[in-house]
Amino acid sequence: MSSRFQRAPGDPERQRATSLELFYDLVFVFAITQVSHLLLEHLDWTGVGQSALVLLVVWWAWNYTTWVTNELDPESIAVRLLLIAVMLASLLMAVAIPHAFGDRALLFAGSYVAIQVGRHLFLTFAASARGTSERERAGRILAWFAFAGAFWIAGALAEGSTRTLLWLIALALDYSAPLHLYWVPWLKRATGAAWQVQTSHFAERFQLFVIIALGESIVLTGATTSDLELTGERVAAFAVAFLTTAAMWWLYFNYVAAIAERRLELAGDRRTTLARDAYTYLHVVLIAGVIVSAVGDELTIAHPGDHLHGWRLAIAVGGPALYLFGHSLFRWRLTGSPGWKRPAGALACIVIGLLGGSLSALAVALLTLAVLIAVIVGEYLGGRASAARGEPTPLEALDQPGLPS
Repeated sequence: MSSRFQRAPGDPERQRATSLELFYDLVFVFAITQVSHLLLEHLDWTGVGQSALVLLVVWWAWNYTTWVTNELDPESIAVRLLLIAVMLASLLMAVAIPHAFGDRALLFAGSYVAIQVGRHLFLTFAASARGTSERERAGRILAWFAFAGAFWIAGALAEGSTRTLLWLIALALDYSAPLHLYWVPWLKRATGAAWQVQTSHFAERFQLFVIIALGESIVLTGATTSDLELTGERVAAFAVAFLTTAAMWWLYFNYVAAIAERRLELAGDRRTTLARDAYTYLHVVLIAGVIVSAVGDELTIAHPGDHLHGWRLAIAVGGPALYLFGHSLFRWRLTGSPGWKRPAGALACIVIGLLGGSLSALAVALLTLAVLIAVIVGEYLGGRASAARGEPTPLEALDQPGLPS
């Protein structure tokens, strides 16, 4: 890499997140909270769609910065200033989220476009020397963001369904760009080799975003409970909400995170494509599952004895189901197989939703927690059985050629 602000030489597989990156992430704790509140206040088709769009925008802003800092040195003064500027724009974008489809549409869309276009203006004209592959790559991405940015701004200036349509076009352009490797007419097609993924740093950054989402769930649970009378049912609902979040943490960090990082490290010339698919695209499904689950927890804590129906019931079971489904997709992309325990768990959550109209909110929450625990226990027992047969763990199998992994 020939960037003027590239990371310091060293073992690329031992690079770790810096304090500036952790500071940058604080804005997204607030942004995720804003998305949760938007969904909670608009539990209908329109609200769910708007919340999904806003989450995808927030994710895309964070995700691209992570790819940039995977190559650039956050200790460089220029890169520090860039991140702080992006952080400020991200904060403005987060502030606008509750009224992103109303009177703050231009602030929301304008902040997002400023993040994406501004970052890649820096990469194209300041961070890369003339004639280098880094400048050409950054220029391609800048062209895509500038083109999509016109639709974002036009949508902000429009109203109603016209705004929604223009923003959906812009979002489709943003999310399809990596799949086309930022193809630009009259330029030679780029390849995955144009990006260098430093595995340990890259995987850690996405793991930290999962922590951000789980942390927001804890904050929402605590904040909701602190404002209400502490009845026996409510305390039970609070405990179930916390244990659900803990189960989600366990499902990701017990071994999935480590295995995924190792697979990425061993991917060779497929690493960029694997990083794009498994992390850039599929991790947002996990994040969405955590957010929806947090909203469901808030509904349960507020009304533990009530019967949930419609969107409230769908949200209560949909969060854990979406989270487990995201895990299945993640594993499928990494290994070629979705497994069966987590898809079965997602299906069980859906069944609870179909039958849950006759149950209290607390009972539904207990059943979905039981599903998550069953998946954890099932995987633990499966691992014990494999160890008893003398088989390597999934992580050990990756380092033993010829063994199934």
